[in-house]
Amino acid sequence: MKIMNLDKSLLTSQSNAVSLDHTGVRVEPATIEDFPELLDLMMELMELLGDFTPDREAHERGISMILEQPNRGRIFVLRNDERIFGMINLLFTISTALGGLVLVLEDFIIDPDHRGQGYGSMLLDSVIDFAENKGFKGITLLTDKIGEEAQNFFKKEGFEHSTMIPMRRVLK
Repeated sequence: MKIMNLDKSLLTSQSNAVSLDHTGVRVEPATIEDFPELLDLMMELMELLGDFTPDREAHERGISMILEQPNRGRIFVLRNDERIFGMINLLFTISTALGGLVLVLEDFIIDPDHRGQGYGSMLLDSVIDFAENKGFKGITLLTDKIGEEAQNFFKKEGFEHSTMIPMRRVLK
């Protein structure tokens, strides 16, 4: 896994190569009513990641902690009139290096049937707008080191590799 930092200047100079009709698709904050679909997307994401094993009960607790206490973070979803087909989980923390609030992009998934159609960029653009409007100083994310497709997507969106190396100790 790599930590990546957002360079906002890169985002303004890049054009989005995908120009598809996204009529009827919207990005919205998730609500408690979205819980079942969020959980399904989390299970799908955990199936893809090498560091984690899907654990429905743990994912239920984690999603609930964010939805029930919005001071901890936000979950944004991509939805159309039928269903939710993408989500991104943002956690709020403080950076002493940047002297303010920053976002940690924790979970990001687009349903496989909707990938490659510009929806990931649409969701990420909404998150960047949210972060800028709320005065956040940056966004940090972790992406799977074997997930070259995901890394290329985030590089295209202006994220850069960091010299920092994440380390984890899981507590019981």
